[in-house]
Amino acid sequence: MKVFILTRYDRQGASSRLRTMQYIPYLTEAGLDARVESLFDAQYLEQMYAGRRSAGTLSKSLLRRMYHMREQADVVWLEKEALPWFPWVIEKMFWPRNIPVVTDYDDAIFHQYDQHRHSMIQSLLGQKINQVMKASAMVLAGNQYLADRAHKAGANRVEILPTVVDTSAYQQAFGKNDDGKLRLGWIGTPYTWSTYALNFASWVVHVAATEGAMFRVVGAEPTPRKSGTIEFLPWSEESEISLINSMDIGLMPLPDTPFNRGKCGYKLIQYMACGLPVIASPVGVNREIVEPGVNGFLAETEDEWHNALTTLARDPELRRRMGEAGRLKVEKIFSLQIQGPRMAKILRSVAKGRELELNN
Repeated sequence: MKVFILTRYDRQGASSRLRTMQYIPYLTEAGLDARVESLFDAQYLEQMYAGRRSAGTLSKSLLRRMYHMREQADVVWLEKEALPWFPWVIEKMFWPRNIPVVTDYDDAIFHQYDQHRHSMIQSLLGQKINQVMKASAMVLAGNQYLADRAHKAGANRVEILPTVVDTSAYQQAFGKNDDGKLRLGWIGTPYTWSTYALNFASWVVHVAATEGAMFRVVGAEPTPRKSGTIEFLPWSEESEISLINSMDIGLMPLPDTPFNRGKCGYKLIQYMACGLPVIASPVGVNREIVEPGVNGFLAETEDEWHNALTTLARDPELRRRMGEAGRLKVEKIFSLQIQGPRMAKILRSVAKGRELELNN
């Protein structure tokens, strides 16, 4: 059975790596022949983060995707949409013929269109993702917010598949830092740092200074540097787990917007897999992942963040207990070892549905 996986990015894109690529060993073990083609390569992603996108690179990527949409397989696993910023009337022209398509969503990409600041974009693309969902044999949603949208769009079949981590790669670390200082930690990209975390950074820096701690920021800048109680370290796939392990408390601030309600809480899952207690904004799926007082705290106001940070900073035993509870929750729900075999069964069931249709 052939599975053709059409991702948005290569392995440098977290959504593509986590939502599809990490499942390939489980698909192979289940006897599925999986092949991956990415829309945008590493060069495009680097240009995007640097704020300088190339029209030539974009055009080549889209033409390559149009070609790949015509290839044969038993099932196509598509990340989000095939042709970003193209209306459905065009994407539909390249939609696979007589091949079931499973579309996968780990954020509320539909709000990039239906809540765009330009009314023309809303008019042209506001209903596009609804149409993609409706045309799909199945929609995989990373959380309930996304699943509700798929049901509303008229999707044929909807399954909730959370974003997960390979728990065998994530291990708890003890005696973390040679200098003995507590690390309050955040991990992300330059975009998520400037968009979601920068405004709250002063709160963390203040607590770090008061408690004799450091604020470790991973992925916001390409080169390492230190400024007072804040230290910036570059991200890489090879180093991210060890960098999270060097933290003592994992942080996920997030403004409450319709788009952010569709996020899947990946930072929290990473932190918890490393046995860290977490503090997060009470937005979307964060409310389900974080159990206040059990594996972390939810904080909205500056006072709430201050109280949560100082409480954990001053109580190593509480950090240990919450970290263990978080790790256990990841092992039970947000683990690749749990969801990998399930994903293989889902794809096989979609392909069998196609066989039944062709035989009737």
